[in-house]
Amino acid sequence: SIQAGYLDPFMEKTGIKVIRENPSGLGKLRAMVEAGNITAVLLELGSPELEQAKALDLVEPLDWDLIDPLPIFDEARDDYGFGYQYYSTIIAWRSDAKPLTGLADLWNVDEFPGKRALPDYPAFLLPLALVADGVAPDDLYPLDLDRAFAALERIKDDVAVWWQAGAQPPQLLQDNEVQYAIAWSGRVAGQEGISYTFQDGQLDMAFFAVPKGLDPELKKAAMGILHEMSIPENQAVAANVVSYTGNSPDLEALLPADRLQEYPTTSANKSVQFLSNAKWWFENADEVETRWQEFKLGL
Repeated sequence: SIQAGYLDPFMEKTGIKVIRENPSGLGKLRAMVEAGNITAVLLELGSPELEQAKALDLVEPLDWDLIDPLPIFDEARDDYGFGYQYYSTIIAWRSDAKPLTGLADLWNVDEFPGKRALPDYPAFLLPLALVADGVAPDDLYPLDLDRAFAALERIKDDVAVWWQAGAQPPQLLQDNEVQYAIAWSGRVAGQEGISYTFQDGQLDMAFFAVPKGLDPELKKAAMGILHEMSIPENQAVAANVVSYTGNSPDLEALLPADRLQEYPTTSANKSVQFLSNAKWWFENADEVETRWQEFKLGL
């Protein structure tokens, strides 16, 4: 989606050749900067990774005047990161199971009997556990960890799989190994035999950042790529490849009408979700991980 939506149009406009490398991420960024050998102009980081990169002084501030973006959502604009893609953590179920209306239903094993698959990632589970327990999304942070883990204790006996790969929930649902799941939206959208809702979903962003010490001319080119990522027509091309969405409020009108329900940031879907708080997760990562490992010992 990145290639078709953003890099191809940029190369066509500028004649500058862009080569994609995998993997991206914090480990690669840190190795490059510490070695003083900057081999990439942009790196993709999750929102907590961006906070960590800022704290470790691994990223350059972006030149937003040079990016000169078309209108984008506020949370996509960071001094050091360009939020280019939204993805959601949502509830999904077998289409022949009793439909869920929100997270409280997922926790209600009496009225919604069946096995569950939940993520083995606290960042994609603890906030959802609190919403299921009745915490209003606006009141989530700082997270009440005691309450979140108490909510997990209540449901853990009905969890058949604590998944680690995004491909697992749709497969588990289709194989009838579980009837209900928390999953990443792009993994379940459009999958046969699977229903889902964005109600009570968690919205996250993936960012692009510039490595510290990048050559100024290359940084200028990187800002041009980021500008391409703000163009709704380009975002529509990317969204046609995978059901995640870019940062433009004008994108919805360009999405295929028969697939609108699949996308995280349509007005209908964005309005019933809450945003993850990357700063809190960065600042509390060690405590959460300790509590998470303690919880898993009791499974």
